[in-house]
Amino acid sequence: MVSYLLKRIGYSILIVFGVITLIFMIFNALPGDPAQMMMGQRSDEKSLQIIRKDLGLNKPLSVQYLSYLNDLSPVSVHSTDTSSFFYFDREKYTSAAGVTIGKKVLAVKVPYLRRSYLTQKPVGETIRETLPNTFILAVLSMALASVLGIGIGIFIALKKGTWIDKASLALCSMGMSLPSFFAAVLIGWLFAYVLGDITGLNLTGNLFEVDPYGNGITLMLKNMILPVITLALRPLSVVVQLTRNSLLEVFTQDYIRTAKAKGLSTRKVIMRHALKNSLNPVVGAISGWFASMMAGVVFVEYIFGWKGLGFVMVQALSGYDLPIVMGCVVTFSIIFVVVNLLTDICYGLLDPRVRLNG
Repeated sequence: MVSYLLKRIGYSILIVFGVITLIFMIFNALPGDPAQMMMGQRSDEKSLQIIRKDLGLNKPLSVQYLSYLNDLSPVSVHSTDTSSFFYFDREKYTSAAGVTIGKKVLAVKVPYLRRSYLTQKPVGETIRETLPNTFILAVLSMALASVLGIGIGIFIALKKGTWIDKASLALCSMGMSLPSFFAAVLIGWLFAYVLGDITGLNLTGNLFEVDPYGNGITLMLKNMILPVITLALRPLSVVVQLTRNSLLEVFTQDYIRTAKAKGLSTRKVIMRHALKNSLNPVVGAISGWFASMMAGVVFVEYIFGWKGLGFVMVQALSGYDLPIVMGCVVTFSIIFVVVNLLTDICYGLLDPRVRLNG
């Protein structure tokens, strides 16, 4: 088990390293001058040169890349020379502890994601403020998709071959093929605009809203309804189909026929015997969809005005604020890798064959 665990962790680290490298290369290949964007149209060349030097934009791309890796790594090597590009600045690297060896500093720190070009606010601080909102949407959407999906899947498995079964499968196929951004527009238009007087739902809104009349902050739970439903549509369709197909396969097993022959009711056969043996593919799908949902939430948050990490990233893209965009993409990538790593570990604990093949 230890070798399997180390191998999975090693693969995950390599994937994160590859993603960070790809992100850095892509965003540094984009046209535009960050220094010009920070100073505006009335900037002079001397000021632009100072900003480029401060950001390290005057350095070779390889040096910028090593500096970016050094900033992101929890364990990094720096210099005690204040004029060095790799100077260990304690004001920049928060929660850091360093051991000085000659002119070098071996530091253990919180990963540093640079500062926003537009606001000069640390990217890490922005992510810490907005990630919980995104996490709330993803967890609630996945919980809704899991509970409803398993329940509906059991129901239509018992109705195999009927019109209910066929109609459900057709709806599930539509749900899986419906892009989240299009579903967001459609659901928002229908329930917040056309039926807004009946539903009382808002097209845009956040979990907490400030009263314009100075009456404090109000918790607006209803603002979660539309984005949660939108995000839950696709995983719900997958869970329904997987639960149905897996149950139908289990129903053909000998131990299920034996349980029925003993006179157990259909409910007891499903709950005591069939369901627990048919949920393995469902659990795998749920974990995978949760990881991908954290990335797919970007457009849904923007359409519904939900101020999460995806909303911030779209705004940063429109303003060409590359540190924010890069920080958000790296965060989504790490979440995706960590969730899949935990899934692999759970599979390894539950099924020894996975450890042998892994």
